[in-house]
Amino acid sequence: MRLREKFINFYPPLLGAGIRSQNIDERTIRVKMKLTPLNRNIVGVHFGGSLYAMCDPWFMLILMRMLGKDYIVWDKAASIKFIKPGRSLVTATFHIPQEQVDEIIQATESGEKCEPTFTINVLDAEGQVVSQVEKLLYVKRKKRD
Repeated sequence: MRLREKFINFYPPLLGAGIRSQNIDERTIRVKMKLTPLNRNIVGVHFGGSLYAMCDPWFMLILMRMLGKDYIVWDKAASIKFIKPGRSLVTATFHIPQEQVDEIIQATESGEKCEPTFTINVLDAEGQVVSQVEKLLYVKRKKRD
């Protein structure tokens, strides 16, 4: 496990919102966030910024881990849809299948960029969708010597 992944739960924006991550395997990260006074909005439900923050870095980190140092991986764009108010613990499980990683490797083999899109649902304690986040990443193979 990379050092940054080991300490990411102490990153101030995540720590302050009460966001906790757990590595499940090389391609999967589970994230949870309890409803607390620090992440509650004016009407008493999860603050939208905290819902987005819990989804921000994970697809990029998974892909960086899977592709290794020969690739540039950046977040390029994102959008969030609020489906229903979050009034309880919320969770999201981020997973990139090996087949999709292989497609990205193939698409970037000749030096071209690839811009994969990933979608994640944030679920409440009853398994209902609270929000849906779409992430657009930028991936390019570094120039070879």
